[in-house]
Amino acid sequence: MGSVQAPQSRPRIGFVLSGGGSRGAYEAGIIHYLRTDLAKRLGRHVPLDIVTGTSVGAINAAFLAATMGDPASQAEQINSAWRALRLEELISLKPKDLLRAGRMLLGSDPPPPPPGSFRYGGILDTSGLERFVIRAIPWRGIDKNLRGKKLHAISVSATHVASGHTVVFLSSAEPVPREWSRDPFVRHRAARIGPRHVLASAAIPMLFPAVKIGEEYFTDGGLRQNTPMSPAIRLGADRLLLVSLRHLKPAPVVTDPPRVEAYPKPLFLAGKALNALMLDHTEYDLQRMQRINLILEAGHASFGDQFEQTMNHELVRMRGAPLRRIQAVHIRPSEDIGAMAADFVAAGRMRVSGLLARKLIDRLAGRGEGRHESDFLSYLLFDGNFAAELIELGRRDAAKKEDELASLFDVLSHVPK
Repeated sequence: MGSVQAPQSRPRIGFVLSGGGSRGAYEAGIIHYLRTDLAKRLGRHVPLDIVTGTSVGAINAAFLAATMGDPASQAEQINSAWRALRLEELISLKPKDLLRAGRMLLGSDPPPPPPGSFRYGGILDTSGLERFVIRAIPWRGIDKNLRGKKLHAISVSATHVASGHTVVFLSSAEPVPREWSRDPFVRHRAARIGPRHVLASAAIPMLFPAVKIGEEYFTDGGLRQNTPMSPAIRLGADRLLLVSLRHLKPAPVVTDPPRVEAYPKPLFLAGKALNALMLDHTEYDLQRMQRINLILEAGHASFGDQFEQTMNHELVRMRGAPLRRIQAVHIRPSEDIGAMAADFVAAGRMRVSGLLARKLIDRLAGRGEGRHESDFLSYLLFDGNFAAELIELGRRDAAKKEDELASLFDVLSHVPK
């Protein structure tokens, strides 16, 4: 199977990747499924024209953008990278690092950054993760694939520390409209996407250092835009594949009052705080998009072919962008990744050395009922064996939507004869 380059007239596919720390291995599993099983069913590699990501999704998006010229190797490359991870190589867990983290939790200021440093603050020393991101992604490939029309655009979202606004950094093969969004809390900046943009997007608040781009500091984009649908649509996507990293639990049936033992402990609260910070608006955004689709369909049925053209002429003047019907497929974990992380550690499969580090991981995994609320741990468990479990989960969940995915990527029928 060869290149995915196709005529410009076909629908453009946007791939939207969410944030969630080490949970990002789940996205690698979906990528693996697209490039293997789905490609075999369709007899060709599916096009991924626009990739947008936040936090760890920005890392996966940058990897995809950089390797889009060789889709046959993407699955193996991204899986090998995730499966080779070891927590201690990405986040330093030496006694001095843990003591420093403890002092900062008690209110000590972080040491001033050394001259030339582009990061500041953060409870954890993530210099290993930064080295991994710089080494693992062939950064020059992004520009090459944009110029070669293997990729239409890439964006990564970060949060501007001083203002709290979302900044969407983007690289596109075509000029980007000057009018990006009327949202006062969102800005866009054309950029040559590189390691700093991605590391800034992936800087989990409080835990990882903020990253300096130019003269400004940025942190995790998931604070306001954890699932970046809007950038994909504004960059020209007609169809979307969205990946979320949070399992939706069924609403509990409350029969008895909760037991006192189940009330939150500090680490439990830390996990819930991260979940709250990286709020997933995907369901709401999808419902809003479906309402727009219905309005456009009803208008077309009532007023004919000129309805959309007439309405969008005025909308472009008012809001800077037209409305379009968007087809979307949404994949999210069918299992609770927090519970998976706790089970993984409880089974003794975690590869970590050092007594303090092992005790910390065990503490994060929790005990008893708290074991199934290990959200905090699941954001930080950068372990290759755990990544392998999430990759397989991503593959299984994608396989359940095989028919929907085949329909989403059925773009050749839209190419003029």
